[in-house]
Parts: sequence; C-alpha cells; structure tokens
Amino acid sequence: MGENSKYAEIAFFGGSFTAIDRVYMISLLNAVTPFIDKFAGIRISTRPDFIDSEVLEILKSYKVTSIELGAQSMDDDVLNANNRGHFSADVENASMLIKQHGFSLGLQMMTGLYKSDAAKDIYTAERFIKLKPDTVRIYPTVIMKDTYLAELYSNGEFVPYTLDYSIDLCSKLILMFEKNNIKIIRLGLHYSDSLKNNSLANNYHPAFKELCENKIFLDKFLKQADNKNKKNNLTVFINKNSLSKFLGQKKNNIITLSKMGYKINTEFDNTLGKYDLYIK
Repeated sequence: MGENSKYAEIAFFGGSFTAIDRVYMISLLNAVTPFIDKFAGIRISTRPDFIDSEVLEILKSYKVTSIELGAQSMDDDVLNANNRGHFSADVENASMLIKQHGFSLGLQMMTGLYKSDAAKDIYTAERFIKLKPDTVRIYPTVIMKDTYLAELYSNGEFVPYTLDYSIDLCSKLILMFEKNNIKIIRLGLHYSDSLKNNSLANNYHPAFKELCENKIFLDKFLKQADNKNKKNNLTVFINKNSLSKFLGQKKNNIITLSKMGYKINTEFDNTLGKYDLYIK
C-alpha cells in the first residue's frame, strides 16, 4: 500500500473479536504490533455483551482506535426472536464504555429482521442517534439457504422486505443519519458469488446504496415539483458531485420522471449538500 497505508486501518472483522479466547485475541494484536505505526489505527467488530473496562484497557494498550458493535436492532423483542444473545441495554452500556475509554464508536444495524418492521427499524436508528456513534453500517437482511431464517421463510412465518420496500426505508435512514452528522460507512452487503447464489427471496442488489440515494433524489424532486406545471421545462439545481445520484442508475430517475410528463434541465449549485436540490 505504500504511503496510502497511513490512511487505512488494520481491521479484525467477520466475528466477535473480544468474544474469542483471550490468549488468541492478544496473539492477533501482537502479530500486527510491528506494523501499527504505518496505519491510521486498528478497527475491530464485536458483540455488545462482550465489552467491559478490562478488555477495553487491553485494546487501548495495543492501539486499537475504533470499535464497532453488532447491535442489529434496539428492539428487545426483535433481538430475542433472532437469537442475538444480547439486549438493547447491552448496546447502550457498551457504547458508553467505548466512548469513555476514548475509542471511535461504530454501530451496525440490520433492517428487516424476523419480527421487525419499518417502525422498529426507524426506532433503532433513533436510538443509535442518541448514542452519538461516529459511524454506522446498515445491512438489509438477506435470507441465506440452510439457515433458521430460511426455515421460517419456507414455512411462511417470515415475510422479508421486498427490494423496493427496503430501498424506500433505507433512503429515509440515510437522511436521518446525515442530518445528525453520523457517517454511514456501509449500506448493503458486499457482493460475492456465494451471497448471490445462496440467497432467497430475490431482495439482494449489489448496488443497494446507489439505489437508495437515487430514491432520495426522486422523492425530493416529486415533493418540490408537485405544484409545478409539467408543460414547463423545470430546472433542477444540484451539487455537481450529486449528478449521478439524481439521474439514477442507468438514468432510471430521468426515465421515470419523463414517463410522468416532466421535462427537466439540470444545473449545478455547489453550495448544496450532497442530497439537496431545488427547482426553478
């Protein structure tokens, strides 16, 4: 990575780092110690119920800088139904300790879990915002073959969100976190052949974040254009960096608006935020 490594972090992901055997955890930290000064820091992910002052002191001594908690939901009924093994109080307590010890806090949520709904997902986002994390990750639930959720899905007990429903919900979550200056560092699951080939319900999309951002601009345009004459050309002002988001994937927003009878010109106003627009 060369000079670029100073902007990157060493990361321990894919499991609950503080829940593994303590000797093994420390051996992993020792393994990266010779390289830590070349990187911006160390980021780990873990369970909320495996955080306490003792483990945080250990992590601090090894120059860990960021801790992400797999909170998933702040509704205890949802957590219990999905066998998460922790409750919302664990997320709150762990978040408080992490911030008190000077770490950057990240929270991860899953939308559309078994027994959840849009109101509960929005409630989770609201609870996250009160905890003031530095970052969040949002993962729409995808049902994988040969899992408990797949069994619930096959017998009709679990009806997952459709892709369109999930896009509509997550477009709202983006704006909630954006308004509160909380950075979304991931929205949607990373693509893999295994994910694509072993998922059920046809509600996964590899460009999920892009689709959500497109929906934000489509909704904002329609809200502002509601009382304007479709026979007139409408000039939409956006930040230059937001052009592709406004046009939509494969210009789908423009195609949709054209079918609705809108004639649109675009102009740039770089004083606008990345999700803002106005119409003249």
